[in-house]
Amino acid sequence: MYSTQELELFPDRTVTQLLFKDVKNPAELRKNAMEGKINGALINPSMIVNTFQVLVAANKAVHLHRTGKMKTRSLYSEIIYNLSPTNNISEAFKRFGMSDSDSAVLIVLVHPKEETQHMSDIIAKVDGQQIPVEDVSMLTDPAKIKKLYKTTPQEDMCLLDAVVCRMATKDVM
Repeated sequence: MYSTQELELFPDRTVTQLLFKDVKNPAELRKNAMEGKINGALINPSMIVNTFQVLVAANKAVHLHRTGKMKTRSLYSEIIYNLSPTNNISEAFKRFGMSDSDSAVLIVLVHPKEETQHMSDIIAKVDGQQIPVEDVSMLTDPAKIKKLYKTTPQEDMCLLDAVVCRMATKDVM
C-alpha cells in the first residue's frame, strides 16, 4: 500500500510515499501540514507521472537541506518546489501542492529507516481510501503535465524522462 525506499546518496534517510483517493478532508490535511502537525509533503497526484519523479525531488531536497542551500523553509516544501519545472515557489505550491478541493493526495515522508510510528499517525489523519502507490498513474493528468513541462510530441512517448530532465535542469537554465 505504500512505498519505502532508501536514498542511495543518503543511506540514513528513507522516503516513504502513501497514496490516497476519495479524500474527504483535504482542507484539514492542508491546514495540519501548514501548522506542522503533519510532517510530510502533501502532493497533488494528478501532476505525478511516476513515483520515481517524487524520489528525484526528495533526493534533491535532502541534498540541499544537508548543504544548507534550500530555497524554501522546510524539507517538505523543498520537495514540492523541486517537482516544478520553474523557479517560482508559489507557482510550485499551486500546481503540485494539495489544494482544499483535491480528492486525492500523495503524502511523502523523509525519515530515518527505523522510524515507522510517524507514518501510522499520518494515515490515521487521512479520511480517504489508501491505494497502492504504484497506482499513481491512474490519477495522473497527462495533458496538464505536458502543458506545464512544455513537452514535445516526441517526448510524449517517455513523459517521465522529459519531466525528470526538466526538474533536474531548472537550476541550470
